[in-house]
Amino acid sequence: MMRPTSAQFLRSAMNPDHFPRDGKAEIAFIGRSNVGKSSLLNALLGRQEMARTSSTPGKTQCINFFEIDRRYYLVDLPGYGFAKVPKSIKAAWNHLMHQYLSDRETLRLAVLLLDARHAPSQADLGMMEMLEDHAIPTLIAATKSDKLSNNQLQNSLKVMRKALELDAEALVVPCSAVTNRGIKEIWQIVLEQIAPRE
Repeated sequence: MMRPTSAQFLRSAMNPDHFPRDGKAEIAFIGRSNVGKSSLLNALLGRQEMARTSSTPGKTQCINFFEIDRRYYLVDLPGYGFAKVPKSIKAAWNHLMHQYLSDRETLRLAVLLLDARHAPSQADLGMMEMLEDHAIPTLIAATKSDKLSNNQLQNSLKVMRKALELDAEALVVPCSAVTNRGIKEIWQIVLEQIAPRE
């Protein structure tokens, strides 16, 4: 396992003025409310409560930055979708995410989390389109894969690829915060993306 030696919460940002300005590489984690984003982040970091988990969708209301080995950031973006919050708050979240994704030179990779048990929603397709519009390299993490048999999972991944119109080379990693499936593969990709660039 390639987990980092140190990980600490840096700050929550509610507007771009709060984003770090130190030039360190960033890996953003994005997904629908209740897709298991906080659980996956905790599994990646080997910490139980680094990212807050909740049975209530929409717990993450800011952009949360976690400093890893003092070299780069994992960035937890607000969940989108059906969180039971006022429309005005949803609009503010969406605006904040758009500001981050459209204007972040340090963003090396977006990890888009999709529930392996379901076909991508319209919200998922919209997020994928936004990432493509901004030419952000994207890794698809199919969460909760432990809840499916191998045949079910393979069928689900085919549906996912077709719905997202992914080419054969596009990365889709089945993962589980329960069994740690996919954790090593995600770390390998993250470390490749944060490597110094000539």
